[in-house]
Amino acid sequence: MPLDVREIARHITLVTIDNQPKRNAMSRQMLAEMAELWDRLDTSGTRCVIVTGAGEKGFCAGADLGGDLSASEETARIINRALLKTSTFSKPVIAAVNGDCAGGGIELLLATDIRGAATHARFGLPEVRYAIYPFGGAAVKLVRQIGHVHASDLLLTGRLVDAGHAQRIDLINEVMPADKLMPWALETAALIARNSPAAVQAVKTQLSAMSADHAQSREALDQKLGDRVRASADFAEGIASFREKRPATYE
Repeated sequence: MPLDVREIARHITLVTIDNQPKRNAMSRQMLAEMAELWDRLDTSGTRCVIVTGAGEKGFCAGADLGGDLSASEETARIINRALLKTSTFSKPVIAAVNGDCAGGGIELLLATDIRGAATHARFGLPEVRYAIYPFGGAAVKLVRQIGHVHASDLLLTGRLVDAGHAQRIDLINEVMPADKLMPWALETAALIARNSPAAVQAVKTQLSAMSADHAQSREALDQKLGDRVRASADFAEGIASFREKRPATYE
């Protein structure tokens, strides 16, 4: 099951992304399921959501580049909801980053509120290496969350950084051994779930709305820039290099 959703404690929902052969990369179908899931959880009795990846190697490696790479307005709408880019969500979300978090995985991470990572986790936005524009929210949300210089470093170099570095630049809250990660996430979720749901969800809605409003104001330019990159010769070379597991050559 690509998305495993279950209640693991009273008022606490665990969402596990499960596509382990591809380090939990998300296909278009998985993104559509994620978009629908947020709609269901938003009106459910859950008070806190934990998001993690299946296995030990990947939290989420982003979009599945072996699948559909089109980006129509309808596709953008689904992706935006799946990654909570331009829409609000009233329930707090905790990220338990159990492995590599890259590309769209970072963009999903940016939609979470409290973030812990296993010591071996790595973080990065490799899109520019493959001539892809990060239109899932990183180009507009990352700078507001960690500052211009740190966001520019991740977005423009495409490099992966370790969990300690991610914590130092305030991308995540805590780093811990892998076997401590889920107990930490559950304990944190339980603290939230014991609080007034009316107050918690009001605070979370305000935080979510501020992020969504900013992203929405940049959405037209995001779509335009993404279309421009996909129309370039670089795009074909970048995707080919990824699929052929070789360095790209941009003339």
